[in-house]
Amino acid sequence: MANSVIKAGPEQINKMESYYNKNKIEKAPPGAVFSAKVNGCTITAYKSGKVLFQGNSAEAEAAHWGTAAPTIKKQPSLAKAPSGYQPPANISSLSILGSDEVGTGDFFGPITVVAAYVKSNQIDLLKELGVKDSKNLKDPQICEIAKDLIQTIPYSLLVLHNEKYNELQQQGMSQGKIKALLHNQAINHLLKKIEPEKPDGLLIDQFAEPGVYFRHLQGKKVYKENIYFSTKAEGIHLAVAAASIIARYSFIQEFDKLSQKAGVIIPKGAGAQVDIAAAKIIQKKGSEFLTSITKKHFANTEKAHKIARK
Repeated sequence: MANSVIKAGPEQINKMESYYNKNKIEKAPPGAVFSAKVNGCTITAYKSGKVLFQGNSAEAEAAHWGTAAPTIKKQPSLAKAPSGYQPPANISSLSILGSDEVGTGDFFGPITVVAAYVKSNQIDLLKELGVKDSKNLKDPQICEIAKDLIQTIPYSLLVLHNEKYNELQQQGMSQGKIKALLHNQAINHLLKKIEPEKPDGLLIDQFAEPGVYFRHLQGKKVYKENIYFSTKAEGIHLAVAAASIIARYSFIQEFDKLSQKAGVIIPKGAGAQVDIAAAKIIQKKGSEFLTSITKKHFANTEKAHKIARK
């Protein structure tokens, strides 16, 4: 899908809203002034002044307003990695498939893993959409950006719920191996989705040494062409930042569902507040229910039972 973004002041957005009045969509996304669809192009104007055009006629429709974002020249081909699996110096400007996960340190909630593909000519667009390290974004911002992202770039999302997680963990599988399997599966799904196109490289937010990662995947189909690992990879390429935002968006949605199911507002993380909430759930719904929505092997399980017995 073609995309284009322009910046507009309040006066111009008012003109645009009037112009597209007959084509307006009833339900606009959060933070939007209006949304409309015309000539196969969806136009969404945000209070921030960003106007997003999506669809086959996106560039032409944006150009109608005279401030279309410039076309990005194709970046040079991928340079060979400096050594091992380190990302090359020019990786931030390349077409990269990135992967990241959310929820591994949270007692409640699933693990969500996302692989996302960002082409070199989409990098400026993603910056306009507000994509950056998700640690610097609050949940409402994550949700708003993610809603744009999932309409803009190809991605693959996997959600591992705690009942399955606990089953794998009790079979002796480490969390590191579980994460490796999920990352690999999400990457393979996305590579299939974007065929016959190939990314300039793959960048995984590093949670294990490359050798350990590949040992976890013995016997599995693994794409190894131009694959790179780095900690804090969200700051290295927007593909990983985008993957993290979509993964966190899914995690937030799943967390909200769990709070409704449990009848208790569930805190994130694995701190003291989590123990108190877990104890309330034990008293209200029983320990088996708690196990179904938590990572059972965390120390929080025992702490919650001690609190519940008091």
